[in-house]
Amino acid sequence: MAEKIRVGVIGARVGSGWASRAHLPALAASPDCELTAVCTTKPESAEESRRKYGAKLAFHDYRQMVVSPDIDLVSVVVRVPSHYEPTKAAIEAGKHVYTEWPLGRTTAEAEALTALAKAKGVRTVVGLQSRVNPGLVYMKELIATGYVGEVLSCHISLVRGEPVGRPAARTWQRDASLGANTLTIAAGHTLDALRFVTSDYSRIASVVATQVKQWLNTDTQQMVDVTSPDNVLVNARLSNGAVVAAHIAAVPWAGSGYRMEIYGREGTLVVTSEESPQLREVRLYGARGNNSLQTLDVPPKFVFVPDSMPKGSPYVVGQMYHEVAQAIRTGQGGHPTFDTAVELHRIIDAIRQASETGKEIAA
Repeated sequence: MAEKIRVGVIGARVGSGWASRAHLPALAASPDCELTAVCTTKPESAEESRRKYGAKLAFHDYRQMVVSPDIDLVSVVVRVPSHYEPTKAAIEAGKHVYTEWPLGRTTAEAEALTALAKAKGVRTVVGLQSRVNPGLVYMKELIATGYVGEVLSCHISLVRGEPVGRPAARTWQRDASLGANTLTIAAGHTLDALRFVTSDYSRIASVVATQVKQWLNTDTQQMVDVTSPDNVLVNARLSNGAVVAAHIAAVPWAGSGYRMEIYGREGTLVVTSEESPQLREVRLYGARGNNSLQTLDVPPKFVFVPDSMPKGSPYVVGQMYHEVAQAIRTGQGGHPTFDTAVELHRIIDAIRQASETGKEIAA
């Protein structure tokens, strides 16, 4: 087997954030990559992370980490407003880079990073993990090989429970200008999964709304104003002619989870999950003709991770690390790149514009 790809993770604080929930457990079980370095903002927390996760190196300044000759791939797993600078630094250091979605706070940031990566000739990957979820990859193949025939219509629903009382460490997400909210993250992942399994959007109409206009800061017991949207409704047409209805929402209580339905002239495919498919495995169902929906088992060829990979978020992130490693070694891979991210940023812009103007927008 080829040597493992050596990974440095920025944002590797123990017990806090997406890295500790997904990236670090995935790397610990990965046969393709190894955790070589961790980076946090303080020496003490960096050393704690190094010891806990068995990394060789610990840094508290990402600018020092990205130039280390012991690292092949830099993973940027910090808050969205902070994606740009460490990603830029990694690219300028000639490192391959894996940045979580959204790639930038704005489309302009994403475009600048993509152009820089192309100029430097490095491999890029964006954290749109739905594109490596085994159930969705199988769904994509079934659609491409005619399981449902001509795709006629699609329905998507993602309703997540998001309490309106949050600690100070999470209330920053109330500010829409920081780029991390229901429109950019939940809707971005959900709508990207649909275009992955079917085709791109051609026309978009939408309603983007902030229904809960204040949150309670549970640390200070003060109410804070919210500008981030919590409900996104999209009516669209795909380039293959199919029509789409989507509702992505954050609600105070008892969200219903995720469901994507693809209706074709000859059959139907449905995926469901308690959470969206970039967070965990999905259940896949299919029906052809007059038959009722039946569970469809995902063939082993779509599973890239070992049985020892933890289920849930580490599982899909582990799938992505496999694809990235393949791309670095061979120049080929099925992972989403920064180009994919720019396309999705522009779709989000179109959704926002359609809502603001009340007009259908060309995607």
